[in-house]
Amino acid sequence: MRISELSRSSGVAVATIKYYLREGLLHEGERTSATQARYDDSHLARLGLVRALLGVGGLSIAATKNVLAELDHPPESMHELLGSVTHQLVPEIKEELDLAEARTLVDELGWWFEPDHDDQLRPLAAALAGMRAAGFELSDLELINYGRAMHEIAADEVARVPTDSQEAAVRYVTLGIVLVEPLLLALRRLAQVDVSARRFEKGQATSG
Repeated sequence: MRISELSRSSGVAVATIKYYLREGLLHEGERTSATQARYDDSHLARLGLVRALLGVGGLSIAATKNVLAELDHPPESMHELLGSVTHQLVPEIKEELDLAEARTLVDELGWWFEPDHDDQLRPLAAALAGMRAAGFELSDLELINYGRAMHEIAADEVARVPTDSQEAAVRYVTLGIVLVEPLLLALRRLAQVDVSARRFEKGQATSG
């Protein structure tokens, strides 16, 4: 298909497709002349993936490019892939942070952690510091309960990683990390509305 057909099928403007091509987010088509190329279903699928990563996933162009590179050239270990893709989602935190509290919390939860990867603790440390600066702190028990709830979700997700195909496993891990995080946040907020209604507006809420 020509680029105009690719645009119609994908719902992505021609100008945007050309931008993705220039940025290396979309692989080149088969050249049919100096100014034209032919595209196929692989381009259509990649466009859908790119739009999901940039849209719902909220990734930058650079981070999206890195995630796509992981998909195209995955490391041998699924654990390495998980760590690499997760790293793309972590916002750059330049401020100086004391990681001791975050490290203590992870230790109390009994989670496995690579000692030389302290950068993975920075988002947690920043979150804890932000709450403290706002005068909103959670008890140790509340923090532990949050951690345990997240670990239960993570255990279920990792258990569902396909093992019969590396390609399927890579796709599941990558998209599962990027696209499910907004889903988790949306469900949390809806759950809060429901629980709030049941507690504070008892006459308006019905049991589920």
